[in-house]
Amino acid sequence: MQNITIEFPGVKALNDVDFELQLGKIQALIGANGAGKSTLMKILSGAYSHYSGSIFINGEPVKITDTKTAKKLGIDIVYQEVDTVLVPYLSVAENIMLDHLIFDKKLHFINWKTIRQEAKAVLERLGVQIDVDKKVSDISLADKQMVLIARAIVHERNYLILDEPTAPLSLTETEKLFDIVRDLAKNHNKGIVFISHRLPELYQICEKITIMKDGKVVKESDINEIEQQQVIEFMLGKSYDTAHQKKNTSVGEIIFEAKNLVDSSGLVNDVSFFVRKGEIIGLAGLVGAGKTELSKAIFGVSPLLNGEIILENRSIKNKTPHHAVRNGMGLIPEERRKEGIFVEEPIYKNLTIANISPFVNVLRFIKRKKEKVASREMIKQIGAKTPNELQKVANLSGGNQQKIAIGKWLMTDAKVLIFDEPTKGVDVGAKGEIFHLIEDLAANGKGIIYATNEINEILLITDRIYVMYDGEIVKELETKQTSEEEIMFYATGGVESAK
Repeated sequence: MQNITIEFPGVKALNDVDFELQLGKIQALIGANGAGKSTLMKILSGAYSHYSGSIFINGEPVKITDTKTAKKLGIDIVYQEVDTVLVPYLSVAENIMLDHLIFDKKLHFINWKTIRQEAKAVLERLGVQIDVDKKVSDISLADKQMVLIARAIVHERNYLILDEPTAPLSLTETEKLFDIVRDLAKNHNKGIVFISHRLPELYQICEKITIMKDGKVVKESDINEIEQQQVIEFMLGKSYDTAHQKKNTSVGEIIFEAKNLVDSSGLVNDVSFFVRKGEIIGLAGLVGAGKTELSKAIFGVSPLLNGEIILENRSIKNKTPHHAVRNGMGLIPEERRKEGIFVEEPIYKNLTIANISPFVNVLRFIKRKKEKVASREMIKQIGAKTPNELQKVANLSGGNQQKIAIGKWLMTDAKVLIFDEPTKGVDVGAKGEIFHLIEDLAANGKGIIYATNEINEILLITDRIYVMYDGEIVKELETKQTSEEEIMFYATGGVESAK
């Protein structure tokens, strides 16, 4: 890719960018949120056609105008938000063979037996065991990731872009993915672009690295020739102390308590914990421990079969998210694009959606001017990078989308806020900004529940930690008196020996 430039309303997202990918190589692409890396890859994969510049494959110039053209040229992308590109009511086999079903004009009759056999064969090649007859809506997030990779390689595409592929995966699943990616590069001569904010992963699997900042490439190098701290400095344009210093906040009386919660998913089993005013408690656990299910059960997304929720000494029933919001609770979900924001709507509508009452008149018409003024103030408060409040949320970077997802709850009177994997797919700079936002909320007397499998994060920002394993809270720890090793011991099912 040479001299690639693209603009959106009010934003020059890429400015004269050069990028090169070789077959048989795994290339890291990294940058702070808004640096332009996802935009560059969307151009390569055909999502954006209004770019200027040149693209060459094997020295031959090509014009990529849509995703169909990109796929014909052997280019495919596995997006971070897998649910936006999979069809939930179709089977695993149909999703894997979707391009074949859509684009093959010679396909007058569908041989379903062949479709299932080919899907099964590519999954076996990847070393993945998934029932090809299952609906995609019924499989795990990790399996959905593998379905997308299978879709890309079943058509023998030469260039594969992986956008934050390990974000929803456990350590074991991540290792399996790495084995698959290495095999694709070395034994099948695929060129792989690996986008991730987890630096240790890049050093584990990639050979070259391209670093972007503010729509430009600022550094290209063999990955073993540049240190991790230098990568961060190129990303941010300054030196950066990665050790976040938690603010000291005064903790008050108990504001929230969960007693003996059991949910319909079977992944929340007799869970009890409490949060004080001004306190940040962590729900630590590996993928599948039940953190997300617990967060959704508390917020009324999934029904509770047993247990009690107490907010400010009052027993409440969150039968639906609507009831949870009315009762003074907010949830920033793990899948922000699917559940946390309206990506096709402007920023100001997203910010006011959870509390529209202050912006309506007596006839229940929305006062748009007042709504936009309040949104501009909130944009400043959360530090979101955008030209104005009219910008469509889909055009923001992942980190700025997350700030909008948080900002909408700052415009409510929520007493307790649940953050489920709030820094997923977010760079180190934006991560620090999100930490400060959460700490400011705690300083204002909110009760904060911070659920994550990033153990190092939970040690940086919380006051106390509840460790989850197999749907249960197995240990309560004081953050200042514990370690990553101790948390991991309990998160992996470790049991204290009898004294």
